Amino acid sequence: MDTWSAAVMLFLIMDPLGNLPVFMSVLKMIEPKRRRVILIRELLFALLILAVFLFSGQAVLDFLNVKQETVSIAGGIILFLIALKMIFPQAGNPLGLAVGEEPFLVPLAIPMIAGPSTLAALILLSNQNPERMLDWTVALGAAWLASSVILLFSGLFHRLLGERGLTAMERLMGMILVMIAIQMFLDGIGQYFTHTSGVL
Repeated sequence: MDTWSAAVMLFLIMDPLGNLPVFMSVLKMIEPKRRRVILIRELLFALLILAVFLFSGQAVLDFLNVKQETVSIAGGIILFLIALKMIFPQAGNPLGLAVGEEPFLVPLAIPMIAGPSTLAALILLSNQNPERMLDWTVALGAAWLASSVILLFSGLFHRLLGERGLTAMERLMGMILVMIAIQMFLDGIGQYFTHTSGVL
């Protein structure tokens, strides 16, 4: 996987267009000037958490003695399930915040931006090609920046696309993510059989 393919994958998993209504719902009772400060703070928290997982994920896998093909297969399954939720979203979004309460880390930074699927994808990337950490850092930065721009201009995107447009975009992103997930799964299966035949 090249740098920009990784960036697109991470962007699709972060799903900023799908998260727009949630962000707007959480922040709507907060003063507009304060809203932007909170959003920037949460985005920076998310970037820090994502970077920590990108650089320390490999050490965790080594400690657990988990092989590359296992991570690839598991990552493919996780991404596939995430993609299905994007294509067939569930009604409601329980956020656990009181009305007017200012979010801190949860739910905006975690899990809306730095969610389990994004963290798993970063561990997968660092595990597959640990010598390409600069590429993965660039990919993460590009995906995070694109997501941040969309979320910072959430009002504009909501007006331009409308509810139906946002739903259509999220489902299109889900379809693309399904293809990436299946390819990742097949790569893992291929690596497993290659490794097994090499041992035999």
